[in-house]
Amino acid sequence: MTAPTGATPPGAELTVRGLILGALITLVFTAANVYFGLKAGLTFASSIPAAVISMAVLRSMRGVTMQENNIVQTVASAAGTLSSIIFVLPGLIMVGWWTGFPYWVSFGVCALGGILGVMYSIPLRRALVTDSDLPYPEGVACAEVLKVGAGSDAPGSAAAAEAGRAGLLAVVMGSVVSAVFFLVEATQVFAGDVVRYFRVGDKAVTGYDFGLSLALFGVGHLIGLSVGMAMLVGALIAWGGAVPYITFVHPVAGAAAEVAQNTWSHQVRFIGAGLIGTAAIWTLLKLAGPVVNGLRSAMAASRVRRAGKADTLPVTERDIPIGLVGLISVICFVPIAALLAKFSSDGGIGGHGLLLVLGGVVYIVLMSFLVSAVCGYMAGLIGSSNSPLSGVGILVVIGAALLLVFGVKPLLGPAAGPALVAFALFVTALVFAVATIANNNLQDLKTGQLVGATPWKQQVALVIGVIAGAAVIPPVLDLLNHAYGFSGAPGAVPSRALPAPQAALISALAKGVIEGQLDWNLIETGVAIGAVVILVDEVLGRLGLMRIPPLAVGLGVYLPLFTTLIMVVGSVVGWVYDKRVERRPDGEGAKQLGVLLASGLIVGESLIGVLMAAVVVFSGKDTPLALVGEDFAGAAMWIGGIAFALTVAGLYGWLGKLTRRVAA
Repeated sequence: MTAPTGATPPGAELTVRGLILGALITLVFTAANVYFGLKAGLTFASSIPAAVISMAVLRSMRGVTMQENNIVQTVASAAGTLSSIIFVLPGLIMVGWWTGFPYWVSFGVCALGGILGVMYSIPLRRALVTDSDLPYPEGVACAEVLKVGAGSDAPGSAAAAEAGRAGLLAVVMGSVVSAVFFLVEATQVFAGDVVRYFRVGDKAVTGYDFGLSLALFGVGHLIGLSVGMAMLVGALIAWGGAVPYITFVHPVAGAAAEVAQNTWSHQVRFIGAGLIGTAAIWTLLKLAGPVVNGLRSAMAASRVRRAGKADTLPVTERDIPIGLVGLISVICFVPIAALLAKFSSDGGIGGHGLLLVLGGVVYIVLMSFLVSAVCGYMAGLIGSSNSPLSGVGILVVIGAALLLVFGVKPLLGPAAGPALVAFALFVTALVFAVATIANNNLQDLKTGQLVGATPWKQQVALVIGVIAGAAVIPPVLDLLNHAYGFSGAPGAVPSRALPAPQAALISALAKGVIEGQLDWNLIETGVAIGAVVILVDEVLGRLGLMRIPPLAVGLGVYLPLFTTLIMVVGSVVGWVYDKRVERRPDGEGAKQLGVLLASGLIVGESLIGVLMAAVVVFSGKDTPLALVGEDFAGAAMWIGGIAFALTVAGLYGWLGKLTRRVAA
């Protein structure tokens, strides 16, 4: 749906009530995303559930429009996606540099980087949304949800009204079921995963681990079969090839589980780093032309505006003027420089502060735009829920660490190593804050294009969402740090620490490069595998067959099996469900309800996870709801696995009945 030239959307769009509602939803979804990202290594796009909630809340108010509901989801999703900063910032805890998250410093990283990300998304919008045929699965799905809601408000549209109520019911049902399942897991009556590690012969080790997480299952439904199969390929490369091979060539005594996990964590994940880096560079090369064209288009629109003909531009092409974009960007660089100066001074390397600050700002400006382009492209291809930010961030942290090794380390003594590692992580965190917003914002702007929204109003809403999210993230991180801790951090209890897999990998890379301990052979192996995967993916594309996105393959290599395998299951079940319902007359509506159910599964478990963190902190117990002890673990795994399968079957059976009721 595109507004006609010179037209404006009917009714309200950027309203105070919409901004307030979006900010309130932000508080919930940002907290949920922070917890879920630290646990699973992925964040979820909150656009769809935010749109459903907005329509439910505003439905009874006067003058509500589809575009106003779009603004609400824009605010909420901007803040929710900013939580991807957890892919880096906890690394400062893991390396022992911070013991908590200083509020104003953490807020500054999120807010300044996020605003800069909004500015970057403006020229990228033209390259990757307006002039692109990328599918934007979540952006398109969110637009469909908004259209259903708008149709249900139209006079005499009883069928559309029923569809809107069914959508809300699907989100609520998914949320309640996943929350209850998570609570039962907290009692330890259900195990958290079905897992087994074993030896193949006398030396080689491998295993499997299916996390019993309805939220991860829901993510699998959303990412689709192509990405799910790509992640399965990555898991097979890691656990069917690399782990058994390394443990066969270099046998280690000990329990199979411990040997397998150590091999994967300290060696195989670096192969994944090389694979992801190769895929990221390939994506950058493919994007060069569209980005240049987008900048040209933005300049042309600016000339039209200066000529006094702004009203001739279609509503869906009215961005914040490119000159103002440049001014706001430059203004952001000043406090970013101040943050870098303070960080270097606090770390005892302030004697070279000018070099660190100038070099840091230039690096942030250039790398954040490049990473924004890569991640925006991938978001358009496979969706923001399967964000490649963490993978592309590997390139960012290695680049920052290498520049520090060659440009600054020779000027300092060996004792400055930890400070340089921390500085590399801090610079990478700022780049992440920029890139994560540009990544998800393009989904929102695609939604806006489809519902006839005004881009500059969405961009203002995005800035407000960024500030709201930046205010929430630091205290949530502090709460989770005190409740659980992070794996590998000084003083963390391994049995309850959150894995934070990306932060662990990125901090390990920074230390490895700066302290000269990185095994480059592993990364080179990943580069070679990445080249082969890219070639296979291109051949599959030319043959018209299902593709295996290279970045998703890389994610399958370095994400924990706990996370990967259950998402693969979710992608297969979601594909089977879609195939079954697409033959019906109401097939598209049934698919949409599946998306909403999956979104609810993610939201419910994530929110209860945050609440459980508060319970752990205030109770002082690691497992405050436990009803059984460790000796029940074997039975709990069987009970949990069977209960999980029955719950999934029951949910999809209920969803089938709901879709038939709506169709009737």
